[in-house]
Amino acid sequence: MITEKFLEVLKNEGVVSIVSMGEGEPHIVNTWNSYIVLTPDNKLLIPAYAMRKTEKNVHQNNKVKLALGSREVIGYKDYQGTGFVIEGTARFLDSGADYDSMKEQFAFLTRVLEVTVTSLKQML
Repeated sequence: MITEKFLEVLKNEGVVSIVSMGEGEPHIVNTWNSYIVLTPDNKLLIPAYAMRKTEKNVHQNNKVKLALGSREVIGYKDYQGTGFVIEGTARFLDSGADYDSMKEQFAFLTRVLEVTVTSLKQML
């Protein structure tokens, strides 16, 4: 499911929007492409410092959507820039091997948002 084009986007900086939904309306937080770590089993690990509303939503409804891209990566029909929409299930980690590994890379994190990808679609 993870494509070479997606991996290329992760290597280039861009904004990542994370959408969660608990009670009420959708909630959006942002991070950076360079903060996303892909595990060997194709889960996305994202350092979380604040993201308190996102965490509350994930406890009520673990489905999330992410949108990310980079203008530096060639998309469809050789156009400059491409992006992806990802759907998945999420949980927050505050201990364990993945948490420890991420804490070494991102000292500021208090938790790790883990996303199990269920859909990955290139949009541009």
